[in-house]
Amino acid sequence: MRKLIFLLPVFLICLEAWSQAVPEGYQRAQVLLNSGSHWEAMNAFKAFLDADKYGNLANYAAFHGAEAALAANQPNQAVDFLQPLTTRNWKEKDKAKYLLSSAYFQNSQNLEALRLIPQIGDETLQSQAQDLSYEYLSKASPDFLIKNLKEFEAQPAYVAALSSVLRSQNILSSEEKALYYELQGIGANVGSSQQKDEVLDVVVILPFTDSNSGQVSPSSFTYELFQGIRFAVNKLKRDGVKVSLTSFDSQRDLNHVRSVLQEPAVANADVILGPIYPDESDLVSAFAESAQIPFIHPLSNLGERFVGKQYSYLFRPSAQNLVEGIVNNLKARRWGQRVAVGYSGSSRDEKMAMLLNERLPQEGFRLVDMQSLNSRNAPEFLADLGVKPGADSASLDVDQVIILTDDPAIAQPTLALIESVTTRLPILVMDSWLGFNFANYEMLEFPNFYFISNNTPGLDKEEMKVFKTEFYNRNLTFPSMNAMLGRELVYWLSSNLKSTFAFDLRRSLDQQVFQPGKLTWGFNFQNSNSNQYVPVFSVETGELKPLINQ
Repeated sequence: MRKLIFLLPVFLICLEAWSQAVPEGYQRAQVLLNSGSHWEAMNAFKAFLDADKYGNLANYAAFHGAEAALAANQPNQAVDFLQPLTTRNWKEKDKAKYLLSSAYFQNSQNLEALRLIPQIGDETLQSQAQDLSYEYLSKASPDFLIKNLKEFEAQPAYVAALSSVLRSQNILSSEEKALYYELQGIGANVGSSQQKDEVLDVVVILPFTDSNSGQVSPSSFTYELFQGIRFAVNKLKRDGVKVSLTSFDSQRDLNHVRSVLQEPAVANADVILGPIYPDESDLVSAFAESAQIPFIHPLSNLGERFVGKQYSYLFRPSAQNLVEGIVNNLKARRWGQRVAVGYSGSSRDEKMAMLLNERLPQEGFRLVDMQSLNSRNAPEFLADLGVKPGADSASLDVDQVIILTDDPAIAQPTLALIESVTTRLPILVMDSWLGFNFANYEMLEFPNFYFISNNTPGLDKEEMKVFKTEFYNRNLTFPSMNAMLGRELVYWLSSNLKSTFAFDLRRSLDQQVFQPGKLTWGFNFQNSNSNQYVPVFSVETGELKPLINQ
């Protein structure tokens, strides 16, 4: 107590000396601020902002001037007060940064505020800044928050605000729904704390129910795909492999898919196969990234939305992979530099046409024509290039033609025209043309059709013959193309998802450049989320032959 009594006069003397050193105008500005005269205080502090003249006092003048400006609802002036302080060597710099971030938010400069907040080093002020950020961002638009998520995803308040905003919306796009689900973290690191067993747990999510009848249709392509998957799983079991299969109907309902993803079987899965449609697959992909479970889209070629993802894959080649395969084969064959491209209106074919329009000129080819095709203009497309009855192949305006479609309505008139003329013109088409019942390529005078692989089945393989026989014996029908893909999908997974690697799909895929298929021609997923092996085939004596040897 005696020490306190002794120090009190010293404190009063210092206070009196400090008051005498502070300019009277500054003291008046403080009185105005404390009394609530914010406009007058703001203008009074402006007289003391010259750091060269007033030194450290200028820093306090700017700080308190900003306080007055914010109280007067003048955030733009508060910004002007505070911006110089963030670069000065001042002990209260973190306080100035916090106040400036508040001014930015009030002035609708959200990006500037968000970029400043990580620079606040004081833990208490940083916590307050996160609270402030959430308060303002929870009123922001979903478009703004989604657009800038990548830059600010490390800020907890930003992610929480985005989740809150999405949750409050009555109507969300499929992208927003998938993002919302991912932000919830449902299933995040589900298996990380659990000991992996030796059983390969496969979960299938497919739209089995027909939207019109409400019944499961055995003739639907998704059911055919599942037939192949189920057949392959049963075959693995007979061969002594520990594997389980659980299937769910997506019902083409995102809310139902969300409930499926909360099932224990899904949380404990080693791989998820399907669903098919973009909105559903985006949702499951978001879950897979959060839960760190590989998700495989079995049929799509559109993988742009999976770029940068760690656990989302296409079983088939992406549109980019297909284009690279086409370009590599054209370069190897050296038919000439003139190329024409026809394509259907499907998303995949339009994407491939766009990519070819970029890639072909880069590789020295010249695009002489590029057209969107339908059943009416497909023959005219070739005729305009010089493919006409009685015309000489040497007089053609093109060296090779690429036709991108799986539509038989485009393929049939195209084949009819080629059958009626004599031409050696190389025509590259998708491998789906091999399955059209109206096509007989051996009847053509010249074998000028070439087929772009899209996980093409090896129909002459011994394994394929065995599969067809066994499938028929069990189902009394021969397998469809989708059933073959389902069978091959499980074979590919069982070859790469092994308990010895803790079912780490990415690690296994990166260890090999090329992997032969059992029913197809093979795979290359090294450092890729889709199949990079895209040969182009010719038909020789009834057999497919790759133009480039693996």
